[in-house]
Amino acid sequence: MENTIRPFHLAFPVKDLDETIKFYVEVLGCEVGRSTSNWVDFNFFGHQLSAHLRPDEIKATHANRVDGKNVPVRHWGVILKMEDWEKLAAKLQALNIEFIIEPYIRFKGQVGEQSTMFFLDPSGNALEFKAFGDDANIFAS
Repeated sequence: MENTIRPFHLAFPVKDLDETIKFYVEVLGCEVGRSTSNWVDFNFFGHQLSAHLRPDEIKATHANRVDGKNVPVRHWGVILKMEDWEKLAAKLQALNIEFIIEPYIRFKGQVGEQSTMFFLDPSGNALEFKAFGDDANIFAS
């Protein structure tokens, strides 16, 4: 049987749809899909994100220590190809995006070495983008 990865779907709360659309389109390069006055779908690197207008559900996330950094427990993102990760990191830095964790190499010289960065969307949802030098290491232990 062929193991083909299918797109995932994630719904999340936001405080303002217009600023959410601006961020996901202009900063992250997503395309807008269907929408209403209460929610909007994005093509998030081939996956479906649904931002729902629910300011009352916006909460701060707690962090755990990973590789000496405070990683937000609740977060999502994408594993990019290394050159795409580098381009995105440079774009975010040029836009003066405030990072929770600046772009760096995590687990350097160890199994699972990866490039990673964390930042917040306008509603405080934590996003992580990462890349591996070799995708065979994504699930290496």
